Amino acid sequence: MRFVTHWLWARRSLTARIARLALLPPAWAYHAAVAVRARAYRARLLPQAIPTVPTVAVGNLTVGGSGKTPLASWIAGYYARKGLKPAIVLRGYGGDEGDVHRLLVPGAVVVEDPDRIAGARRAVAQGAEIVVLDDAYQRLDVGRDLNIAVVSAESSRAVPWTLPAGPWREGWGALRRADLVIVTRKRADRITALAVAERARRAAPRAPVAIAKLAITGFRGLLSGGFRSAESLDGARVLATAGIGDPDSFASQCRRLGAHVELLAWPDHHSYRAGDVARLLHAAAAVDYVVVTEKDAAKLRSLWPPRVPEPLVAALDVRWEHGRAAVEAALDLVATDVTELLA
Repeated sequence: MRFVTHWLWARRSLTARIARLALLPPAWAYHAAVAVRARAYRARLLPQAIPTVPTVAVGNLTVGGSGKTPLASWIAGYYARKGLKPAIVLRGYGGDEGDVHRLLVPGAVVVEDPDRIAGARRAVAQGAEIVVLDDAYQRLDVGRDLNIAVVSAESSRAVPWTLPAGPWREGWGALRRADLVIVTRKRADRITALAVAERARRAAPRAPVAIAKLAITGFRGLLSGGFRSAESLDGARVLATAGIGDPDSFASQCRRLGAHVELLAWPDHHSYRAGDVARLLHAAAAVDYVVVTEKDAAKLRSLWPPRVPEPLVAALDVRWEHGRAAVEAALDLVATDVTELLA
């Protein structure tokens, strides 16, 4: 499926263009339905449930690959460093993103529930003082104190259509309901990120816009947890395997470390099986390292044989290039609400 969507949404060939044209009528219908739904919530014609604790929502405009998961973890970690008990509430896709959050923010309550209000209640019952909703920009049925839209700089190359003709859940106009916009970049350069940030400012003139680079800072052994520096990949032959929204960006990040990279891409949230592991073991014989993402590691860890060389798990860091002060100010304002509730 991933290969079909990549061809459909990214290729400029005549056949891909014709396929997109054929899908424009359902894309227009989808766009209209999303717009009507948003207006209905804005006019309060549809009910919205309000969590009992201050809530931050993080989500994106496109399907996958924007970096919302590491940003949600960073936000929860920010609150944990402030002495608060954060929760991360997400839909849950087979456990990979939930396990990543648990690893990155050990003190957080992580709840996976398609019903975000029920998930928030469960989190509060476990002691959460503030809730971060992961992948919730379009969850207009759930109230939030801070609404964060994440826009990938890589999306500047995507076709401009909504689903199914393109990867967009909503168009740029949806940024008008954002309190804060964060532009992320993985393989895109800084100039591209600045251009996307400027477009976001025009779409959401009242919202601060920040830019964050998502960079690989090192690696840990899948089973041993042993650390390797990012520089250890320089000149190495690497098999990068990724079941994420934008596996090409992961391969590009590895190449930037000086590695000679072959990419083995899987569908987003891929559920690994024994046959997949056998395929990886066979491919690993021709390279120096197999490198995986945190999401893939969460599923591979229980399947990987203990007596063969282990994959390296890439550690992704959020590096603020612009607007960090605005991000922290917005988060602190929500934290102030928590303090007032606890007073």
